[in-house]
Formats: sequence, structure tokens, C-alpha cells
Amino acid sequence: MQSKDLVFDAGLIRRFDVAGPRYTSYPTADRFVEAFGAEKSTVWLGRRSVGGITRPLSLYVHIPFCNTICYYCGCNKIITKDHGRSSKYLRYLAKEIALQEAALEGSREVVQLHLGGGTPTFLSHEEMRSLMSTLRAHFEFHPEGEYSIEVDPRKVDDATVAMLAELGFNRMSLGVQDFDPAVQAAVNRVQSIEETVAVIEAARRHGFKSISVDLIYGLPKQNVISFNRTLEEVLKIAPDRVAVYNYAHLPRLFKPQRRILEQDLPAPEVKLQLLSLAIRRLDDAGYIFIGMDHFARPDDELAVAQRRGRLQRNFQGYSTHADCDLLAFGVSAIGKVGPTYVQNYRTLDEYYDSLDTGRLPVMRGIELTADDCLRRSIISSLMCHFELSIESIEIAHLIDFSSYFAPELAELRAMEAAGLVQIDNQWITVLPRGRLLVRAIAMVFDRYLRADRERTRYSRVI
Repeated sequence: MQSKDLVFDAGLIRRFDVAGPRYTSYPTADRFVEAFGAEKSTVWLGRRSVGGITRPLSLYVHIPFCNTICYYCGCNKIITKDHGRSSKYLRYLAKEIALQEAALEGSREVVQLHLGGGTPTFLSHEEMRSLMSTLRAHFEFHPEGEYSIEVDPRKVDDATVAMLAELGFNRMSLGVQDFDPAVQAAVNRVQSIEETVAVIEAARRHGFKSISVDLIYGLPKQNVISFNRTLEEVLKIAPDRVAVYNYAHLPRLFKPQRRILEQDLPAPEVKLQLLSLAIRRLDDAGYIFIGMDHFARPDDELAVAQRRGRLQRNFQGYSTHADCDLLAFGVSAIGKVGPTYVQNYRTLDEYYDSLDTGRLPVMRGIELTADDCLRRSIISSLMCHFELSIESIEIAHLIDFSSYFAPELAELRAMEAAGLVQIDNQWITVLPRGRLLVRAIAMVFDRYLRADRERTRYSRVI
């Protein structure tokens, strides 16, 4: 959908901007339980071939190491320059990969791979080759698969990009956040336009098919004039995708954020102006609004997947394959197999200790109930396609929608009156005024939130 179909209404945003999940899963990770551990995870890995059909695989590998700290970051990361630590980590990753593959039934075909962090390009060339060799020894990579990596342009040169292409990577995500020097100094991420452009040009020379740039609005020292300059530079680069994330200042949860001076943060009204500016500039440049904070060129795979009804959300955000089991490796990584989610231990010590005993390093997980699966379908449809076919849900889940979701429909009526959604007997449609607030709309169907209205653990919608 064109961004022009997206209506920016500051009044409605202020009214419905509540704290809530990003719905990279449902149930969300804070609902996972420790009772679902390594044993149950192993059982479900062995159930993939029930019925003789298995889904292809998507792999996620978490590399937690960073050379320097970015004050805004809330990721699970380890600040170090010691490659002895990453070398040890790769040895344990190999153990986990072997354990999961040994328990796995069915096809080993991989159609997606994503390396996230942290900073995956912290790894040396030799370490990156070793990791990819390990993965290829256990799985069969489809020649036309989507293989992506998160890159810090400050630490990557042409030789590194060439090496990544040689190893099969064909998608790249680059953190930019903001090009303004004052903003960069305030968040301890000094990164020039020139080095960013150099990496992107190298990626294009070496055949990368999709290049994504991440921006953040709401950072200290940001203002409309400076952020407009950043957007101007990004549009000159012309990436295939742009993500414009809301900075959530949660210093009690993320200690590095304590180094950010609250008086330097833009006021709420300015944050809305920054978001409005980004939407307008991206729309004028021809980008398609995918959802939440993601924009893509009309011919990019995300836009194509959305048009074809194949878009989904997973723990890396919007994704193009709706029919994959996700195997995740490394500290804090979250995987999905069948009707289950699992999350690994967050600390290196716990991760290593579990693997030393020959056990999968699963900290917690969940097996979805029929109600979970039903609500996941609804939330996914709203988040990815901005509409829900009531009849399709009734047929797939054998329910009467109006009676099953009577409280939810009653709650949606206030949103309908405000012009966020349209409801009839066949469809629930998120209207242009509601698309920026789709998280708030999806939250209506979250049974866990309905039972527990304490939402302080989440960032705000906008």
C-alpha cells in the first residue's frame, strides 16, 4: 500500500498511543514459561515430520559482541574487543547447532538465514567462514534463499563485503540511526555518511539483492531540521528498505541509556513531528508503507510478499516466508517450531553450562493452545495486511467469531468510532488513520493483556 494511504493524525495518536508489544510473536516472549525447557524443545524438534510433511527452515544466529556501546541500544550485547571470547562462543554455537540438528526430523532445507546481534561483523573473516561452514555442514541452503546480516558500517570494508557475498549473504541491514554529528555524539555512535555510502556501494557491486537502513526518531539532540537532513542523505542512498524506529527511553531496563540526558530528548510533540516528516519524505520518494515502522520500494520482497498475502512477523520483524520453522542459535535467541516458541539463556555462563551438559540451552518457552493459535492468526493478519477475514478465521478455527470475541468487538467499537477500523459481518479493516496504531488495535485481541492490564514493560506504540 502506498504511504499516501496512511493518515497521520496527531490527535488520534496521542489518544491511542499506549505501551504495548511489537508482536514479533504471540504469545509474546514475556509469557514464555520455564516449565517449557530443553526436553520439550527436543520433543518438538522431532515432531516436524508428523504427517509426512515438513516446512522449510529459517535460521537465526545471535552474535552478541560489539566493539563499542551505543547508548540507545536495548539489545542483548557484550562490549569487548577480545576475539578470544568470540572464538569460544563459536565453539559453543557449533555444539548447539549439532544438538538441534540431531534432534530434528524432516527436511534440512534452509530458505532464510539472518545473523543479528550485537554486531555480527564483529567476527573476523576466519570466524565468519567457520560459522558458515558449520551451518552448511548441518543444513541444505537453497540456492535462491534469503541470507541476511546486520552490518555496522564503521567496522566493514570492501574486502569484508566481498567475503560476505562469497559466503552466500545477499541481504544487508545497516544501522544509521541519525547522521547529525550532535545526535551521534549524544548516543556514542559516530558514523560518517561517507563510510556508510561506501559499504552500501560495495554491497551493490558484490550482488546484494536488498539493502535496508535503520533510523531512529526520538534520540537526544534530534530536531526536525537535523532529521530532515538525515532523511535527505538516506534518500540519496536509495536503500531498498527503510525502518524508522521509535526510541524507547527505558533506563531502568537498559543501563546504557542512563548515559543519555533526559533533557536532551525531544519533547513528545517534536517526536510526532519527526515521525510525520519521515512518513512524508518516504512517501514522496515512492516507498510503500509495510507496517508499523517499515517502508520498502514497490519491487522489494517485503512489498511483494504483502501484496501476495505472504508477509509475516517474526523475531527479526517483517519477513517474507510465512511457512517456515525458525531455528535460533546463540544467547537469548528465540525460535519457533510448530505450535511452540523457545528462548535460549540470556547470559554466556548459563548458555555454556547447559551445552557442557549436552542439553539445549533453552531458558523458557511455550506450547500454544488452540486459543493462542487463533489469536496469533488474527494479530498476524492485522499487523501484516491491515485486514481480517472473519469467515476465514471461523472456518480455520471452527468458532463463531461474534460470540467468541464479543468483548473484543465491543472494545473495537470505540476505535471504529474514532475512524481507526471498520467492522462489518465479513471483515475487520484497519483504516488509513489506524495503520500507525495497528499495535494498539492488535492488543485488543491479546488475551494475556486482557487478563493483565499492567503494560509498563513495553515501549509505547509511537
